[in-house]
Amino acid sequence: MSNRLPIRIKTARGSACLCTLAACLGAAMSAPAQAPASASPVVLDKVVAVVNNHAILASDLDDEIRLSVLDPGLTEQSVLTRQRALEQLIGRSLIQQQIRQEDAQAVEPSQAEVDARVMEIRTELPACVRQNCASDSGWKAFLAAHDLAPARVESNMRYRLEILRFIEQRFRQGIHISPQEIETYYHDTLLPQYAAGEAVPPLAQVSPRIEEILLQRQVNALFDDWLTNLRKQGDVEVLDPALETPEPQGAAGKGSQ
Repeated sequence: MSNRLPIRIKTARGSACLCTLAACLGAAMSAPAQAPASASPVVLDKVVAVVNNHAILASDLDDEIRLSVLDPGLTEQSVLTRQRALEQLIGRSLIQQQIRQEDAQAVEPSQAEVDARVMEIRTELPACVRQNCASDSGWKAFLAAHDLAPARVESNMRYRLEILRFIEQRFRQGIHISPQEIETYYHDTLLPQYAAGEAVPPLAQVSPRIEEILLQRQVNALFDDWLTNLRKQGDVEVLDPALETPEPQGAAGKGSQ
């Protein structure tokens, strides 16, 4: 199950050429005197979207796609596209900006909570179980295989916990996940991800994580309207036409998918 946050994206048709960090930094950096005048600028990165003056870079999309290997809702057949990665990053940026305007400390996870989440990934994620990520050597090999740094994984888990706590505080009231729903997800979604003979975590061990996944599905319905209003109050531009999200039929005027 993807933690994708559905939003509508405004494109920047007819806008200026795509920005690059090289162009943005050009005014602040002087070229060496001996450099030839014909030397071509080195493009460090490219801005693909702007969310309330916050730039999202092409490298951020690459990073999001690499980190998607840690998402238990994504399977080998469900690849995170660059369009979906951008949607997630835009949604996350809007939420984090809102968190900063309210009480960031109220939803900030402790280091112990972050460490516990990373350990859950290492011991419960099917792809990690196959590579024995519970051991330090196995975890190191897994991260290297997916071009991930331990510090980057930790910061991503911190962001996710922060956002989940914020959403829970705002939208969880009145939502109840039944034991039957957890058991159904365990048997129908989680277990098929393990190959025959692999060690499968017991239901009691993974129930909290499954409840969190199912909770995210239900709060999306409430969260969608809130994020739509947040989007209308802000300014989101997609600068790369290749990353535009098609307008679904019948959604005109609703402002959300």
